[in-house]
Amino acid sequence: MTHLPGRRTAAVAALAGIALLATACSTADAGGEAATGGARDGAAAQVAGADGRIAVAYANGIAVLDAATLDVVEEFETEEFTRLNAFGDGENVAVTTSEGFQILDTAAPELTSTVFPATTPGHVVVHDGKTVLFDDGTGATTIVETDALRDGDGALPETVEYTADAAHHGVSIVLADGTLLTTVGDETARTGAVALGPHDDHWHELAASDECPGIHGEGTAKGEAVIFGCEDGALLYHDGAFEKFTAPDAYGRMGNAYVSETSPIVVGDYKSDPDAEGYLLNSLALIDTSAHSYEVVDLPDEVQFTYRDVARGPEDLAYIIATDGSIHVLDPASGELVDEFPVIDAWEGPAEWQDPHPSIKVAGDIAYVTEPAANALHAIDLTTGEILASAEFAEAPNEIAVA
Repeated sequence: MTHLPGRRTAAVAALAGIALLATACSTADAGGEAATGGARDGAAAQVAGADGRIAVAYANGIAVLDAATLDVVEEFETEEFTRLNAFGDGENVAVTTSEGFQILDTAAPELTSTVFPATTPGHVVVHDGKTVLFDDGTGATTIVETDALRDGDGALPETVEYTADAAHHGVSIVLADGTLLTTVGDETARTGAVALGPHDDHWHELAASDECPGIHGEGTAKGEAVIFGCEDGALLYHDGAFEKFTAPDAYGRMGNAYVSETSPIVVGDYKSDPDAEGYLLNSLALIDTSAHSYEVVDLPDEVQFTYRDVARGPEDLAYIIATDGSIHVLDPASGELVDEFPVIDAWEGPAEWQDPHPSIKVAGDIAYVTEPAANALHAIDLTTGEILASAEFAEAPNEIAVA
């Protein structure tokens, strides 16, 4: 089934007052290690509501920080470029390296010798007690209990495997009933997705769709409504069936889904010009999985962003760290910008997607925003826009994960 798409231009409903960047930051020590500042009232203060650890990747290294103080707990040497994904258990982070998915234990902290082998480690998806790893180089999906690494002995835990017919840049997710949703494609093209049910020692097909060219990204909304991005819209899986949403443009690519499992509305990045240079985007797709509607919101010119600059947060709103240096708050229900919090200096898009550029991750009411141009990380209260703490590094922070 296809759906008539809509398009609108986001209006600003309200603007916040300017939040002053008045945090205390120290400089790198003589040994060249990353150094941190503390909360606004001093290094001993706490970021209210923050808990756990943060992993920050930079060239050839990873730092583990305390989420409340932004103090560096430990640093580890690693490969020149690594990607970070929270494993979902509140302690561990999957670090993509040339060997596979290496586990960083942020509680110890320790960059462990535990590695889930992969030739080209790609997406990591956490849902309903399962963490799913996808190897682009082989098309292999590895399913592991999310809590299997907690208090473990360092050995690889028991896993369930599925290998696609052909290797491709893909993604998989396991639903509460055990259904495996996984992408379909090969080295030349990606075409859609398939739903597989476990049966004894093999998987059997429950449903399939080939209506999603260039399928990329995944997100699970309220009621286990799963969205995949396509080059001409999006693909929904819900209640045992696939459903296609068609974009308003002939080329309307959604590559990443930003979701809340308490909201039926999916926010997706959106690109309508296949020949556009660079990685900056200026539009968002809003998909209401309950109302079965799809529309595109065109943002103001100054609100440009990349794939790593959008997150869902308090009240299921969407928070965008844009090139003007502000966090712009979008209400997915109305498609309007409802607030703005100045945070960092204005920035330009990366020459390559791997290059350091601002990123946002949200834990509760707190957003953690990287500012590579200033070698900094900031903690922001999303209910007020106040910058609570900042940390400064000797290197430009790149990837970030909140464990």
